[in-house]
Amino acid sequence: MRWVRDYKPQPDQNRLYRLALFVTLGGNLLLAVSKGIVAAISGSAAIYSDAANSISDVVYSLLMVVGLWMAMQPPDISHPQGHSRFEPIIGMVVTASMTFAAFEAARNSYVRYTAGGASIAIDLPTFVLLISAAIKAGMFIAIKRIARQLSSPTLNTTAKDNLSDVLTSSAAFLGVLGSNLFHPLADPIAGFVVSLWIFRQAFFAGKENLGFLTGKGASPEEVKEFIAAAEKVPGVIRVHHIMTDYVGPRLMIDLHLNVDGNKTLSEVHEISDRVIQRLEEFPAVDRAYVHIEPDGWVD
Repeated sequence: MRWVRDYKPQPDQNRLYRLALFVTLGGNLLLAVSKGIVAAISGSAAIYSDAANSISDVVYSLLMVVGLWMAMQPPDISHPQGHSRFEPIIGMVVTASMTFAAFEAARNSYVRYTAGGASIAIDLPTFVLLISAAIKAGMFIAIKRIARQLSSPTLNTTAKDNLSDVLTSSAAFLGVLGSNLFHPLADPIAGFVVSLWIFRQAFFAGKENLGFLTGKGASPEEVKEFIAAAEKVPGVIRVHHIMTDYVGPRLMIDLHLNVDGNKTLSEVHEISDRVIQRLEEFPAVDRAYVHIEPDGWVD
């Protein structure tokens, strides 16, 4: 009897995870330090909001190192299906970090707004925001590409956070600009905009990762694709039952098929293998289990 599912080492996958962690941790640490200094020098609420967001990014980056390392561990007796469920857990940690950053940004903007705002000097430190936006744009492109290759919810959430940082840094710069050209309250108003955008991104990221943790299945459109793919395999008469379930970021499929009851065991086994192979070709599918019944048998 096999207690642990088959596992094949995936060095390319592990290399991509390490690259993503290096880009995320290194980039966020650099930006948190630089924007923290700029916020202290300029006194800008918008820049402070953006710096708070970057500091939270450093915290979740450190947690990602631990979480993704655990997710990459092979199956064992305690986790016979693997450790991939650690991925969406870390995704929820990232979501919590984003939510805290949004709260801190809103709180600081409120304090500055009730104080009447202030005209923030446009000098070299404030241009760090534009440099930050450019760095985050590069991080977004890199992490999004890796997340797509790995079907990783954690990295997908991280990519979304990087994209939101591009927009929030730009909004913070516009707030500084507006406090000089239009009204001092433009700066804390921009801080509020930053916080609302972070809240929005946190909501959608949390919704996605919560689905992975609570037994979400494939969409109706995906289920139809799986059934169609299985029924195209020679020897399959019909699919009469299918159940899908996310184990971490990847789908598990349980499929019941009807075949000609007069076929030999070897023939039926070959049909089953072909169906499994076809289903596991889908990028979102980790593994498939197939049950064979004779035609007319419905359990």
